[in-house]
Amino acid sequence: MDPLSSVFAALADPTRRAILERLAEGEATVNALAEPFAMSLQAVSKHLKVLEAAGLISRGKDAQYRPARINGERLGTAAAWLDDYRVFWEGSFDRLDAHLKSLIPKEKKP
Repeated sequence: MDPLSSVFAALADPTRRAILERLAEGEATVNALAEPFAMSLQAVSKHLKVLEAAGLISRGKDAQYRPARINGERLGTAAAWLDDYRVFWEGSFDRLDAHLKSLIPKEKKP
């Protein structure tokens, strides 16, 4: 799978998006990341592996702890790709707005 596809595949899951939101505040261990979820540590670890494989996070090695931290570079790549389409959609909406305004009958002056 290409890098951009793996990023979007990883972001498709709401649990992984929530984990990224938490990591945006700073690095955290699996235990800390698992706290708000009703799932096992193993399930959270699997989510972290998907995020790591997509390049969205990195994992440190601090004795027995492996704190996770967000990797903004891959998110930036995805945001840049989406930004190209934002320009397209904004242009499309502007054209639609102009067309709809042209359909409104103009007031006749006496």
